[in-house]
Parts: sequence; C-alpha cells; structure tokens
Amino acid sequence: MRLRALLETDALGLRLLGGEDELDRTVRGVMTTDLRDPSRYLSGGELVLTGLAWRREPEDSERFVRILAAAGVAGLAAGEAEMASTPDDLVLACARHRMPLFSVDEDVSFASITEHVVRQVSGERAGDLAAVVDRHRRLMTTGPAGGGPEVVLDLLGSDLDLRAWVLSPSGRPIAGSSLAGAGPALPAAVSATLAGEHLAASRTGRRGPHRFTTAGATYSLFPIRSSGRDLRETVLSDWLLAVEADAGDWPEERLDLLHGVTQLIAVERDRREAARTVRRRLAQEVLELVQTGAAPAEIAARLRVAAPVLLPGLGTAPHWQIVVARVEWEGGDIPGGPVAQALLEEVLVDPGAIGPDPSDRIAVAHTGDEAVALVPLPSVPPAPSVPSVSAGPADAEDAAAVTGLHADALLAAVREPLSRGLADDGRLTLGVSAAVHSAEGLRGALEEARHARRVAAARPGRVCAAGHQELASHVLLLPFVPDDVRRAFTARLLDPLRDYDRRHRAELIPTLEAFLDCDGSWTRCATRLHLHVNTLRYRVGRIEQLTGRDLSRLEDKLDFFLALRMS
Repeated sequence: MRLRALLETDALGLRLLGGEDELDRTVRGVMTTDLRDPSRYLSGGELVLTGLAWRREPEDSERFVRILAAAGVAGLAAGEAEMASTPDDLVLACARHRMPLFSVDEDVSFASITEHVVRQVSGERAGDLAAVVDRHRRLMTTGPAGGGPEVVLDLLGSDLDLRAWVLSPSGRPIAGSSLAGAGPALPAAVSATLAGEHLAASRTGRRGPHRFTTAGATYSLFPIRSSGRDLRETVLSDWLLAVEADAGDWPEERLDLLHGVTQLIAVERDRREAARTVRRRLAQEVLELVQTGAAPAEIAARLRVAAPVLLPGLGTAPHWQIVVARVEWEGGDIPGGPVAQALLEEVLVDPGAIGPDPSDRIAVAHTGDEAVALVPLPSVPPAPSVPSVSAGPADAEDAAAVTGLHADALLAAVREPLSRGLADDGRLTLGVSAAVHSAEGLRGALEEARHARRVAAARPGRVCAAGHQELASHVLLLPFVPDDVRRAFTARLLDPLRDYDRRHRAELIPTLEAFLDCDGSWTRCATRLHLHVNTLRYRVGRIEQLTGRDLSRLEDKLDFFLALRMS
C-alpha cells in the first residue's frame, strides 16, 4: 500500500507535516521504535512510528532522520502524546532528507496503525505471495554461495524474462546474463550513462528504483548499498542493479522481489569487501615501510609476500605502479581516506574487464584523507582490449613487456559518472606514477603519484587526474605559484599590451601568442597571421617598447610564455 492511502484513512489520525511529493512511496511494513539508532532492525519500506523518546536535543533529529533515509524507510510518524507538537528541528530534518513526516493524534494508538497496515499489506499480497516466497527461497539457496550475482540474475531472466546487470559506480559490468553469452552485451556508453544517472538520482535523496531512458530502451536502476551510513561514504563505490524494463507500473510483488535481489547482491558485495582485508593489510604494511624510509631489502621481502596474493597463479615477479586518490566533501565531516580507498578498489580495473575478480588484484591503503593503491603489473603482454600504455622502466625490453595504468584513460573511464555522484559538494583527484621494477623505486613512485595528484587538484573540475608523463613540463609548476604572485606577474607583463589593444585595436596579444607559438620565426608567424613581415616587425617592436622586454632573448620569451599561460 502507499502512504497516500494511510493519509486518506481518517480513523488513523495522521496529519501530513512534510513530504507531499513522496506520498506515492510503498509501505511494506511498520516499525515502532524510540531507539536512537534503529538501523539494524530496518530493511526498507517501513512506516516508522515513534514517540520521540530518542530526542534529547535538536541535533538528534538530523542524526535520526539520516539513519532512516539511508535505510530506505517509507515515512516517519511522530506521536503527540508526550509533546504538544512535533519539534521544528524534526520537520526540517525530514525536509532535508525528503522523508515524509506525519503527526499521530494522541487519541490514536500506534497499535491501531500497525494493525491497519499489516492487514492492508497482507491482503494486497495474498494472491501471489506463494510465488514470491518460492522465488526468494530459490534465490537464497542458489545465490552468493552458489555462483555469485550471475546466478541471481539468471533467475530473473528465467522467471521474469528480465535482462539485468550489476554495474560498478563507473559503469563497468560486474555481472549480467549477457556476460555469459546469453544475449547482447550492454554497450559501454550505456553502462556509463546509467551509472551516472543512478549516482545523480541517489544524491538527490530519491528512493530507487530510478527510471531512465537511453538509446531507445528504458531501464530501472536499483541501488545496492549498505544501510545506516551517510550516503557520501558509499556512493562512489556502491554497485547498482540495472534492469531493462520500466518498473513504474510493476506490481508490489515484483518490486519486492527485485529489492530482495539487491539485498542478496549486497551480501555478496559485503563478502568481497571482507575478502579485501588481507590485500589492504599488505598494502598498508608496504606503504608504511616506504614512507618511513625502510631499507629496500625489507620492502622487497614484503613485496615477495604480497605478490602471490595479488597475482595468484602467474608466478612472475611483477612491476609495480602507485595511484594516489583524494576525495574531499565540503564541510569536511566525512573522512576522505576510506571513501577514496573503496573507490580505487572499484575503478582501478581495466574498463574492458568483466566481473569482480580483477579488482581482487588491487591493494589499497589509506592514510588520513588520502588513499594509496599498490597496483601489480605482471610482465606479460596485455590483451588487445586493454586501454593502457607502456609505462615500464628505462630498459627497452622491460618497457615493451609491461603495461600500466594511464591517467588519461583512467580519467576518461570514470569522470562522467563519478562527477554525477560528487554533485556540487565533492571532488576527486587522482595521481598516477610510472611503473617501477624494484623496491628501490617505490618511494619515488609514491612521491611522483602524490605530486601528480596535486597537479590534478590545481585543475578545474569535479574529477581530475594527472600522470607521470605530464610532470616533465615546467608548465605544471604554475598551479603551485601563489595567486597574488601570478596576478602581479601577468599584470606587469600583459596589462600594458591589453590597454594598448583596447585603445588602438592593435591585436598585440594575439600577435605575441602567435610569435611564441612559431618559435620566433618571422616568416611562419607572418604567414599564420596573414601579415606582411614588416607589419609583424612593427607589432613586435611595439610589444618590446611597451614592456621593456626583448623578444630575441630566451629569458624574455619564457616570461611572456608563462604570463600568457597564467592569465
């Protein structure tokens, strides 16, 4: 049944205080609680009844409602028996989290509301309840322990004729019937679009499923997440279930089944999360050794222990690459390190790789607000579909045999969807090192990745990345010059030219840019600007006169070049 039906039942004594736009939410049960944190007893879809005994100060309302929203509660009803009216701080907290809020007349008992809801819900489900229970039983007995998400999705296909995929937050397919050859694959562009739409919808606080049409097909997107946590802690690493169907007109039984599927997949997600504990510990130990300046022999010994865990069955000593990430939320109330750690474990996988297993070869540690990934690179030729570039050591033979992550490819794979999840209050920056072939190189690789991340942080955008290939350019030093110094430097050199252009329309600034781009060649610059060489010489002379600089000198050319880049 829906919340609207409860509001329209006069005998229940409910009065709407907020959330009119959410009254079409489905109520699947009732829970009465005065616990400060009832999350362990919530499964989603409940109407929560409370006497507000948990509220001791106004700040408690925000915490309580945030927990309910994260658990997928349908609505909140507050009794008026103990308080003359519902506190304003509770009304505001519900509005922030899009949680429908009702007040319960003091003459109406919670037991009466509970009895009414249970009776209505039971009656609506009676017809198909046996089939739903049977499907749930089959899912529970053949789910994660018997083949993972693929088995669950195969049952959706056989029982309900539904095509469905489990996607990572960047849109990488983790499971789906088409992955086993049972149908056409979900195009990569569609996967990324669906992931981005899901992340954007999740950040608005709207409950799933979220419906979206693209490439002529409608998809319903169901979140797969742990309850009871702030959404920002998990939004960049949670999986989602994409079903090729419009769930808007589905019966409640089918929606219940799909929500059950997401819960089963969430169990599998949590199981794999727990399995990463050993790899995280190995990464943490290596990171601590590298940061504290341990002897290379000691680091090498730790790497020999880590290699079989990270590269099972390959039997080769890998090269290593380091990726550093930082996730920052406005307000600073969410620790960035664990968020970035979980994110890297999801996205540091070749976008062409299928399934969850490739991520089991990524070891990520975190320190403070920063996450550091230790990425093993086996010395074997890559598959043709792997979008990476040679990033090996100086030795030509090794360089040809080793491929590594490329910052541009990584950014292209994750920027669009993750930007939607970061919305307008979050930012992700990534730095990628070159590959190293020994323990001696790890400390330099770590510093290289950290410096690259700082370069990325100086760029505009919600998701930015930089790699070791870019660090050879002096232009990358510019973001670290203080703003006031940059403004003074560019003003001193360029303002006289801008003022002259404004008064005389002389186009000295475009002439300067073209002259530098042509490496000071009079002929090539005049051809580009469609000018006679004498006219070009006149303009360059005017530039030198106004600025007191000599464009035949390398130092003055470099100063002009930097000023134009910083302006």
